[in-house]
Amino acid sequence: MKKIFLVTLVGVFALITGSVTASAHSNMRTPIDYRKSSETIPYPDINKLKDPWIKVSINKNRVYIMSGNKAVYTMYCSAGKYENKDGKRVSTTPTGTFAIQSERGNGFYNPSVKCGANNYVSWHDNGSYLFHSVPTDKDGHYIKSEAAKLGKTTASHGCVRLSIPDSKWMMNMPEGTKVVVQDN
Repeated sequence: MKKIFLVTLVGVFALITGSVTASAHSNMRTPIDYRKSSETIPYPDINKLKDPWIKVSINKNRVYIMSGNKAVYTMYCSAGKYENKDGKRVSTTPTGTFAIQSERGNGFYNPSVKCGANNYVSWHDNGSYLFHSVPTDKDGHYIKSEAAKLGKTTASHGCVRLSIPDSKWMMNMPEGTKVVVQDN
């Protein structure tokens, strides 16, 4: 009885405050598995969403697929690591309003940072900032130590890392789709 009451209180708090967390969002997959979708429900049909857009919360390690003002799907992510710049904590992922761009593909490897990824789509600076899978090594194998950070901490050089299935789904996002990246 106490468990049901606690879950109800968490749900009521989420409704009152407008906040949805992984603990209050019953469809989030736990434990996090980079080889599986972030939620246990099917992905939304992007063509059936009213005013679809993407919201990235760097600090919460989440990507929200939005339909108007409503989050219809939540993905675990790891965006850019925090650095100290002029005494301020700043992510290597730029914040602001951007859009999905034409650059996309099945995979890449960047020798200067000694990692790559699969299933990428650009959202800023024509291929400089991407949504993509958790990182791969030079042989295309997923780097498990980096994949373990997904949804838990910032970890990238500036891109937004997603699970393998989430990154594949994101590749279908139409060019021009609004992307809002926030630190909170």
